[in-house]
Formats: sequence, structure tokens, C-alpha cells
Amino acid sequence: MARDKAHIVAMTGSYFRGDAEAVLVPGDEARFVTVTYTYHEQLNGYDHLKTLDIGYFFYSGSYLDSIMKVLDPDLKTIVHIPNVNARESTSDKIKEANDIMSGLGNWEGEDPITGFHLIRRPDGRLLKVADLVDDDGTKRDRVIGALKDPAHRNDRDHVDIIIALGMAKEGFDWIWCEHALTVGYRSSLTEIIQIIGRATRDAPGKAVARFTNLIAEPDASQELVVDALNDTLKAIAASLLMEQVLAPRFDFTPKDLGPKADFDYGPGGYKDGEANVGFNESTGQIHMEIKGLVTPKSVEAKRICTEDLNEIITAFVQDKTVVERGIFDDETAPQELTLVRMGKIVRDRFPELTDEDQEAVRQHAIAALTLTQKAKLTIGGADDDEVRGSTAFVDGVRKFALSVRELDIDLIDGINPFEAAYSVLAKSMNEQMLKQVETAIAGKKAGISIEEARELALRARKFKQERGRLPDIKSQDAWERRMAEGVAVLARHVAQSANV
Repeated sequence: MARDKAHIVAMTGSYFRGDAEAVLVPGDEARFVTVTYTYHEQLNGYDHLKTLDIGYFFYSGSYLDSIMKVLDPDLKTIVHIPNVNARESTSDKIKEANDIMSGLGNWEGEDPITGFHLIRRPDGRLLKVADLVDDDGTKRDRVIGALKDPAHRNDRDHVDIIIALGMAKEGFDWIWCEHALTVGYRSSLTEIIQIIGRATRDAPGKAVARFTNLIAEPDASQELVVDALNDTLKAIAASLLMEQVLAPRFDFTPKDLGPKADFDYGPGGYKDGEANVGFNESTGQIHMEIKGLVTPKSVEAKRICTEDLNEIITAFVQDKTVVERGIFDDETAPQELTLVRMGKIVRDRFPELTDEDQEAVRQHAIAALTLTQKAKLTIGGADDDEVRGSTAFVDGVRKFALSVRELDIDLIDGINPFEAAYSVLAKSMNEQMLKQVETAIAGKKAGISIEEARELALRARKFKQERGRLPDIKSQDAWERRMAEGVAVLARHVAQSANV
């Protein structure tokens, strides 16, 4: 890289990596041009896997009484049972794992080499089940070793079902997994995407992958839950397309600089000398004034404050010192984390910036982090039963689907009866469906007037006549991308007009 004599491609799942360490040092990373490789492109490039199915199933009583209705023993499956502190848990994880195995058939012992449980199905077939819940370190190490054995990587019949609690998520590679079955509501969208990733490896004979979430029935109307679930599906789809939906987009300025164009400041409008908060509906940005805020001066610093705040925040919350001191040391002053640790992270990532620009980036990152956390508190914390009650699932969905709620697209395919509650099945997330979601997102955030959209659509038609294809919304060429955005905005306008 230093000699600049080679073309280098670096690949990482940037939004959903759980690693605390950076892949590249900031100076080297800045030399790369970012190209997003989405799930619809990934599915298009696979030889076998073409579709991802998502289903949410609700139950009443104990999940162990219902799990066999969604656990298909004919599919290679990873079952993630709930955390012992979760609402869905019985608080006895060993018994839960054993009950699941009992539901599969008759136990016939353990394989002495792999440690897999051998379970005889009623039809006579022998299942091999890997138990990663057992606390016995010796047994678990033998099972993990067997799962990682490279000699069996291409052996589809090596294992049939894996039961896990905190393991077999990010980085776990079992290409034959067809079904990721997760019990209990997951409030982290990152965790959901990582679990989905366990089932979306390409493998011979695997045309469809499934993600199923089995959840305790919320104390809410069916209409409310279905609406919340559609938000979940939109958030998942957007995340598979690497659209950042985990946090709102802030536009910070020092106090009393005046209102920004195209921002709505509420019924009374912008008021001098007061705390003003504006919202731009077309871009989803939130404008907030902060007294004493340092503004970035260079073009690069302005770009970082606009585009890279989420990555800086991710680095901050994954910093070992921040976690250890912030959570476990009550005597740690907040300024030690927000000033010293965040300052070091910014300096290390962007050493080329001036001291003033580094301070501006630090302040913007801390402001975004603080305001996002404060917004979450208005919904109610994880232990705030009075506020959340038994609607934690619905409230949690609202929390991590902040920027997709107004996205005009329905991803629910059907609502089917299931025991005392119901199941909500998503439309298949194949290449075509994900492409439609991508277009809808682009149209929502483009900020293009209808008149301009019509003009761009005419340009796009000429582009198609010349090139034999429509403009690509992900093109590296800015003009081609703008034409594609114009087409998306016009299509959205036509669809909305038809629904009036």
C-alpha cells in the first residue's frame, strides 16, 4: 500500500461487525473508495441460495410447548434459546435444551468423538444435535472442536441441529444452516442481522434460508403488533441493504445561528434565544442547536460530521476502557470518557485533521450519542415495567426502526392463526424484493421535487435507450445515481397518488 503499486480490495460487514478492533488503521482506510455490497447483490451472485424467508410466531404459555411447531427437524437448524433473564426463559437453560431434544425424539446417547447427542426420530432417522448450552467446559469444547473440524466443512450430514444461547452468532460458519430459529425478542438489530447471517451462506441444495423469531404474545392489539412488525421487516431489509437505520441523522449547529432551510421547527417556528429543534421530512435529518459547539472547518471534517458519526460512536462503545470504566467504576467522571477517550478515538482515526476539527468531530459524535440515548429513555428502559409493560416487543421495534416508519412499503405477506395468537410471515426477501426496498428507501431520502423527478426520469429513459439498462441507484457515477433517485421519487409519487 505504501508503494501504491497494487489494487487492493478490503471487505468487511462494516455496520454489523462486533469486533472491537479496526480492520485497517484510519490512515489506510481513508485511501479506499467505499463500495457497498448488498444482500440483493449477494443473492444474485450465489449459485444456490436465492431467497430469505422471515417469520414471527407468537405463543402463549411456555415456548417449549410451541417450539416444535416451528422447529422442522428436516432442516439444518440453529436454535438460539432466550437469555435466562428474558421474559421467554424458564430460567433453567439446561432443562430447556433437554426439553427441545426430547421433543425431537428418543435420546440414544452421545457420540464419543464429537459429543453430539444422538436422537432417534419417530420415522427412524437419527439426528445429530450439538448442545452449546451445557456449562460443562470439557463437553462444550469437544462439541465446538467437532463443529470447527475443517475435515467436515463440506459434509452436510455432519450435524443436523445446533442449540445455543450466547454462541453461534457472529462469525460462526456453518454453510449448511437452512434455518435460524431464535426464541425471545431481540432488542438489538445488529444481533438479528448477525443471526440471519448464520443461515445465508451459499451451499449446494439450499435455495431458501429462513429466520424465525418465536416470541411471547405481546399485550397489544393485533393491528398494533402487525404494524410494528412491518417496521421491523423494513428495518431488517434496510439493514441487509446496508442502509443505516440504527440512529437518526443529526445536523448540529452552534446556538442562535438561525433556522436552516427545509426544516420544520414546530407550530411556533424558529425562536431566537430558545432551544430549537427542526426536522427535515424529506431527508430524515434532525437539526439541533448546541451552545458552544465547535463547527468543523475543513471539507473532510464536515464530511465526517455528516457521514461517519455512527462509526465513531461504534468505536467508542466498543472501546474496552470505556466499557470497563463506564459500567463498572462508579467513580469515573463522565468527562474522562467523553473528553479523553472519545478524543483519543477521534485523533487516532483522523490524525490528518487539525486540533480544532478533531474537537469539532468529537463534540458532534458525543452529541449524537447522548441525544440518541436520551431519546431511547423516553420509551422506557429495559427494566421500566411501568412504562413498557408487556409491550416491550412493540416499543423495542419502534426504537430501532427510527428512520423506516414513514417508508411506504408493506413487507408482510400473510397473517396466519397460530395457537392462541398468530404468526406474521414476511414476503420472501429475494433479490427482486430487496431491490424494491432499496428503490423505496432511495426515493424517500433523495429530497427531489416532483418537477425535477420528472426531468430526471426523462433523462433516465434516454439513458436506457443508449445503454440498454436503467440507471443504477448504487452507481459510483453521481449523475447516474441522481437519475435513478429521480425515477424512484417519481414512482413513489405515482403510487401515493393512486392510493389517494
